[in-house]
Amino acid sequence: MNTTMSKRYHCDICDYVYDPAEGGPEEGTPPGTPWEEIADDWVCPECGAPKNLFSEVIGSE
Repeated sequence: MNTTMSKRYHCDICDYVYDPAEGGPEEGTPPGTPWEEIADDWVCPECGAPKNLFSEVIGSE
């Protein structure tokens, strides 16, 4: 398994989780898009928080 693909990130504001396996089709991010390829000006689709307010999900969160 590609470790980059397995990294999920959650919004520190609203707890939305970005999962690369699912992508964000509603926002135009296809499944399989790793976090590192998400544009720096991307914002949380739930609350509008910037990408820098996301943290890597550790463990089984």
